[in-house]
Amino acid sequence: MIMFNFLKKDPTKDLQKVINRKLEQARDVQRSGDIKAYALLMGEIDELQKKLETYRS
Repeated sequence: MIMFNFLKKDPTKDLQKVINRKLEQARDVQRSGDIKAYALLMGEIDELQKKLETYRS
């Protein structure tokens, strides 16, 4: 079983991709002037970043 660990996907890479996409969305929303939506997205990003840090440690 240990031989095939290299076949498992790295969850941190997937989570980082999600964070990057949300950061782009937040940037676009902020530029459009929707501060409430921006704040909500930044809250989600903060939670995802905390989750990412727990995976890395």
